[in-house]
Amino acid sequence: MKKKTGDYNPDVELSKGADLTASSYDKTQGVSVEAGKVTVGGMPGVAAITGIATGRDGAGIDGTINLWLSIFRFKRPDGTVNHVAGWNIMLALKAGQTALETAKGFAAYINAGTRPYTAKASGTRIAAKIAITYTEK
Repeated sequence: MKKKTGDYNPDVELSKGADLTASSYDKTQGVSVEAGKVTVGGMPGVAAITGIATGRDGAGIDGTINLWLSIFRFKRPDGTVNHVAGWNIMLALKAGQTALETAKGFAAYINAGTRPYTAKASGTRIAAKIAITYTEK
């Protein structure tokens, strides 16, 4: 997966990262992206979650919130190129679920995963944030 190339520029490489996008398919709980880039250099991507969830009733996409981290590549100081896979994270909501519970659900899922990301949830019942940081595990 890693290919060796030269000309490492730390300013360029550390600013590379995954694009964070989000979408809500719930009637009463929304999500928006406040910081849309999760960089190799440590800048977190941030999504804001608002409202109390209507929740999921049966199969399908209704009653869910989705976060997407795009695929990207960056060069390491030794000249190798690292390819980081994209990640689509869907969380099915329960009726009455708070924004903070949703943010904590995303954080728990991301932190338990094998992908090179960590997450931290913060906020209140009706306005919460999830901050996602790139960290090589």
